[in-house]
Amino acid sequence: MKMGKIIVIVVIAIIVLLGAVFFIMCPPSKGELKQFTDENGNVLENSIAERCYLDIDGARIGLTILGKDKSNPVLLLCGGGPGIPQFLLEYMYPSALTDKFIVCNFDYRGTGISYEKVDPETINLDLFISDCVEVTNYLRERFGQDKLYLMGHSFGSYIALNLADRYPEYFIAYLAVSQVTDQRESECLAFDYMKEQYRLQGNTRMYKKMDQLNIRESEEDFNNYKNSMLRDASMHDLGVGTTRDMDSVITGIVLPSMKCKQYTIAQRINIWRGKIQTNKYSTGASKFQAFKKIKCLDIPIYFFAGEYDYTCCESLQRKYYEFIDAPEKEYYFYEGVAHSPIYEDYEKTSEILDEILEKHEQNIE
Repeated sequence: MKMGKIIVIVVIAIIVLLGAVFFIMCPPSKGELKQFTDENGNVLENSIAERCYLDIDGARIGLTILGKDKSNPVLLLCGGGPGIPQFLLEYMYPSALTDKFIVCNFDYRGTGISYEKVDPETINLDLFISDCVEVTNYLRERFGQDKLYLMGHSFGSYIALNLADRYPEYFIAYLAVSQVTDQRESECLAFDYMKEQYRLQGNTRMYKKMDQLNIRESEEDFNNYKNSMLRDASMHDLGVGTTRDMDSVITGIVLPSMKCKQYTIAQRINIWRGKIQTNKYSTGASKFQAFKKIKCLDIPIYFFAGEYDYTCCESLQRKYYEFIDAPEKEYYFYEGVAHSPIYEDYEKTSEILDEILEKHEQNIE
């Protein structure tokens, strides 16, 4: 066999092998949402699982709406990240939310199923709030509910808290999950905790890496650390990141997202294209000072905080709970979990939501 033919065969074999690996890691699908079914596999009669899109000021905003009973109250969920669709957490860690609510997860401009090329410099809190109001009014009209529940998780809590402050008339209560309060201080507290953990473990390699940085006093060191792999790697290594049991963002989020057949292959790729271009979205949340900006709310606020949450430090969440004035407030502390308490403990979340809903049952119209 001539060398040229051998080379062609080898190239074809490599292409076939790479294609096979790609489709194993990223299986093709139509991106259809899994419907809610009973024990016999029949779709629940009054359930909803759909994606839809709203055109808002030139942007195509994607919504993922999920619920086991369309007669339940509506929950607008401002997800974390920014850039990682909240639906991914629901997909990986099914929560009690869809048992109790019609849950609307919406992907911010330039992210997830709302992906398009955007200039991150044009995205700010006012634009997020404006988009939220449009989505809120769509949900109010579609489901015939004058007021909704509002939830924010991590980065989304920065948006949701400000939304609740500006438009309390649209919401029954605000459910604050891993609330952003003073992120600069949170990063410093987390850094100190992780450095001490590595010292106690005798992990000299990681301890020395952190000991070289003075993030409290050096802006350069803080920015280098905040934007480095060291931060996320340490948080997940020590179980104080996304979830208590997630060892790595790659194995815990990236790879599962690429296998999620409830997105098309293009949508899965766009999740990470969006994540890359929207990293700068977090600037506003990083500089946000909840203690200075929002001292009171006109609606009840309920905090959901994980014991080992060092992404948004639990101690600061508790401090803000004690600080803020509201018609009603409660602090729900989750032992043994990290940054995603409502997804990490299904049973506790279900009980808490029942308690909250019972308090406000009369407010559902």
